[in-house]
Amino acid sequence: MSATIIDGNAIGKQVRAELRAEVADMRSRGIVPGLTVVLVGEDPASQVYVRMKGKAADELGMKSDTLRLPADTTEADLLALVDRLNADRAVHGILIQLPLPKHINSQKVLFRMSPDKDVDGFHPVSVGRLVIGDRTGFRPCTPAGVQELILRSGVDPRGQHLVVVGRSLIVGRPVANIFLQDAPGANATVTVCHTKTRDLTAITRQGDILVVAAGRPEVVTGDQIKPGAVVIDVGVNRVEDKTTEKGYRLVGDVKFSEAVEVASLITPVPGGVGPMTIALLMKNTVQAARQLSA
Repeated sequence: MSATIIDGNAIGKQVRAELRAEVADMRSRGIVPGLTVVLVGEDPASQVYVRMKGKAADELGMKSDTLRLPADTTEADLLALVDRLNADRAVHGILIQLPLPKHINSQKVLFRMSPDKDVDGFHPVSVGRLVIGDRTGFRPCTPAGVQELILRSGVDPRGQHLVVVGRSLIVGRPVANIFLQDAPGANATVTVCHTKTRDLTAITRQGDILVVAAGRPEVVTGDQIKPGAVVIDVGVNRVEDKTTEKGYRLVGDVKFSEAVEVASLITPVPGGVGPMTIALLMKNTVQAARQLSA
């Protein structure tokens, strides 16, 4: 029996509808959540992402600014801009679009942001708040989106074995920390697998919930999945396909055609985790506005 597809587009719309109502209420009290995105250079993919973020903010009635800087912007000038945004009371959320040009130390720039405006959740203070369960901190958007997908699909992680494939700071580790929390929507038993894991299949087949963020196309196959598991595929990879107009197609880190015959619930690629990332960025910005205006 084929798995039920988890529709990230539909769930993302649910989250945005809830946020739209909250933003309207905040605006009625004179508070307009404001997000400023900083784009340095002309990376094509980054430009697409920035446009999508700005459009999402506008649709929710938020204030959205995109500051576009030339690729030869100095690190000192970028740090000075971050300082100005930190001090600007109309700016509740700051997002530095990555990657930055090679002559700029990305970590130095990200760490310069006020953790109270770090809506991407990458500042070390944000990471620390996540680890200790402080909900005033901002959770990275993709891992938080993974949790929303699971919960809004009617799955309670409490007591279940959640296996994460991938240990990146952006997805794998935050996912593990989110579901380890002694909190509603969490309380899972978590195992994190990585490139040095021995007998990966023996571990992935234990997962009641399997979150795959390996960064390699279709690396997890159907025989590595526990029958009836919930499968969340975070990966987005381009693979050559000369039968398509673009010459490529998008696939996840899970071999979908096999996994869909084994899992009970599964996210597609595209249309699964992807739409949730921007929805949770908007949610973090609204949270920032609420906390900074308290």
